Amino acid sequence: MNIFIGILITFGAFFSVLRLIFGPTTPDRVVAVDTLNVIITGSIVFLAFVFNSSLYLDIALVYGALSFLETVVIARYLEGKK
Repeated sequence: MNIFIGILITFGAFFSVLRLIFGPTTPDRVVAVDTLNVIITGSIVFLAFVFNSSLYLDIALVYGALSFLETVVIARYLEGKK
């Protein structure tokens, strides 16, 4: 079951990268980057569980906060661009 979940997450990341590269509009690319950031944050949390280290949780928390700020800044930039 764990291998199946890993394969699904890998496919999700792969399709997000495809959307990032070939996305027809800029908002599509922003959503793809946000999706990749969520996958990366979840992977860091999984590493914290595997290695039994709370340091990875701190890293995931900071990465998630920076990811959120990145998405907000890009969205505001695109909103002001219209």
